[in-house]
Amino acid sequence: MIKKISDKDKQDWESFLQNKKNPPTKDIIKKKNINNKKIIEISDKDKKDWENFLNDKEKIPNKDFVNKNNIRFEKIKKIDLHGYTIAEANKAVEQFIEKCFDENVTKIIVITGKGLRSKNVENPYLSKDLSILKYSVPEFIESNISLTKKIIETTDAKIEDGGSGAFYIYLKNKSKIK
Repeated sequence: MIKKISDKDKQDWESFLQNKKNPPTKDIIKKKNINNKKIIEISDKDKKDWENFLNDKEKIPNKDFVNKNNIRFEKIKKIDLHGYTIAEANKAVEQFIEKCFDENVTKIIVITGKGLRSKNVENPYLSKDLSILKYSVPEFIESNISLTKKIIETTDAKIEDGGSGAFYIYLKNKSKIK
């Protein structure tokens, strides 16, 4: 099927070709306003200001290269406590936090599990909550003064990092603590 080109389409095409042959000179810079379809010329003062800015020796500092010493890049480590007893888990977490602090780690993901398969649940002489690592490990960390000095905060983990069976520990910067 062959379509016939309308007179308006021909006119538009001729106009396009004509504008392509005669590009605007460098002295005249025009800007088209889409809403009102007006052509606005940039004033001589604006052109002069732009030239002065480009030729000025004093440049705006590049923020990507300035003062990179204060930036602390995120360094994350994980510890999985599945299968640990309370005493083993507390000792392992304490050593792990100390090691991570020395290595300038920013965030620790502690995976404790939810405690659903804990054998301690069946023992009537043990507290259900305190015998599950999910509750006892954060309690141990909060009660240990040497560890709390190195920690900014502990928060619940996102679902992709273990959800309710894990938590985050955010560590302070080693160089800023004396």
